[in-house]
Amino acid sequence: MNARSLLAMVSLLAAVTLLRLAVAALVPLAPDEAYYWTWSRTLQAGYLDHPPMIAWFIRAGTLLAGEGAFGIRLMGPISIALASLLLARAADALFPDRRPGLLAAVLFNATLLVGVGGILVTPDLPLLVFWTAALWALARVHATQDGRWWLAFGVLAGLSLLSKYTAGLLGIGAVLWLLASRPAWRWWRDWRLWAGGALALLVFLPVLLWNAGNGWASFVRQGGRAGAIEPGSALRYLGELVAGQAGLATPLVFVLCVTGVALATRAWWRGDAAAGLLAAMVLPGAALFLWQATGSRVQGNWPGILYPAACIAAAAFLPPRLARWPRPAVALGAVLALAVYIQAAFAPLPLPRRLDPTLARLGGWPELAEAAEQERQRLGAGFVAAEEYGLAAQLALRMPPGIPVVALDPRWRLFNLPRPISGVTGLLVQSERRSTTPQWPGAVPLDVTLSRARGGIEAERYRLFTVETTPGLPPAAVLPRP
Repeated sequence: MNARSLLAMVSLLAAVTLLRLAVAALVPLAPDEAYYWTWSRTLQAGYLDHPPMIAWFIRAGTLLAGEGAFGIRLMGPISIALASLLLARAADALFPDRRPGLLAAVLFNATLLVGVGGILVTPDLPLLVFWTAALWALARVHATQDGRWWLAFGVLAGLSLLSKYTAGLLGIGAVLWLLASRPAWRWWRDWRLWAGGALALLVFLPVLLWNAGNGWASFVRQGGRAGAIEPGSALRYLGELVAGQAGLATPLVFVLCVTGVALATRAWWRGDAAAGLLAAMVLPGAALFLWQATGSRVQGNWPGILYPAACIAAAAFLPPRLARWPRPAVALGAVLALAVYIQAAFAPLPLPRRLDPTLARLGGWPELAEAAEQERQRLGAGFVAAEEYGLAAQLALRMPPGIPVVALDPRWRLFNLPRPISGVTGLLVQSERRSTTPQWPGAVPLDVTLSRARGGIEAERYRLFTVETTPGLPPAAVLPRP
């Protein structure tokens, strides 16, 4: 990438990052984001659902910019911009004669996975960032033939594992490349390759120790995702997987990525080690997710780690018959991302919940918290409670200062949070989309319901119960407050 291209890319990334930061401040937090915010207020080496990196990302942002939506999401757009630069550098290092870095980074940012997912703070965000950085380190290994880059790869792979367990595919891809690319065989005799692996394990060690001390809870929860093959379900899940990826990548970018990976795989077969590195970073994960879809639903965000290498392949192996596709692909991605931003922030289209995921996940939370507080005051209750972790976290973020919020769920047993005081009466909020029987012993239903809505369009309704804290209460915790 020459100086002019680099300047153009940095300028474009700066403008896009500023836009994403503005959207991050305007759009309400989703329940999962609020839940991960509670992690940031009780930092640990591990959690039931995932490793701890997302908690550290959020904590860094809130220390800099406060515990509103902007501070909680601050690190997302910034880290995605840095990852985009590393992706471009990796592409140019692998294919210096073609210089596909600028196009690869632009295609990467044209996906909804990055354009929207790069704003939302979930474990996929740091995973994507550190995965891309690790890919850059591998590209430097190939381009420079300097074994010291294996040490950088090991650290970055360890940080990926601290983000999400699917980062294990990064190591599988690296091993596949080392085994199947003849020019890479020499590294098996280099101590720095093995030292890099040791560094990855060392960085990941805190999560291993946390799991060992907690009955391997996180590993057990994440294991065994795929079930027995059922032909009817398998076809449906496979269809959902492919359609979901075409949507998250945007259709044109998806076709370019699939084509690029196919051509890179063919080039690998013919002895191109750089192409082999890209294929090795995509094929094992693609095979795993396809197999997983034969027995269970694969969430659309899970294969997101495949797109950094796939976007490089799309840019480096762009066939002549698709040479005109990148511009409309990027334009379509930009239009779709802007449409999501505008609907999430301002909701100009009065769409029902079933047609508007921004309403289902983001709409009406401040008003719900305000209505719950009014009912709490009317009853004279000492706290507000919820059994759904996302709802509980939303209430903890939004209730007035000084009002305790109690969460009831077995997962809270693994948090370093205080238990509620016995003998206090509270108000339990429960979604009507959930079971009608609360887990809370002795819950008394109230003849009152609350609605979460945006612009008069209902997203969800909630039942209310009076509850009392007792010594025999199931696992519960008093959540942190801003």
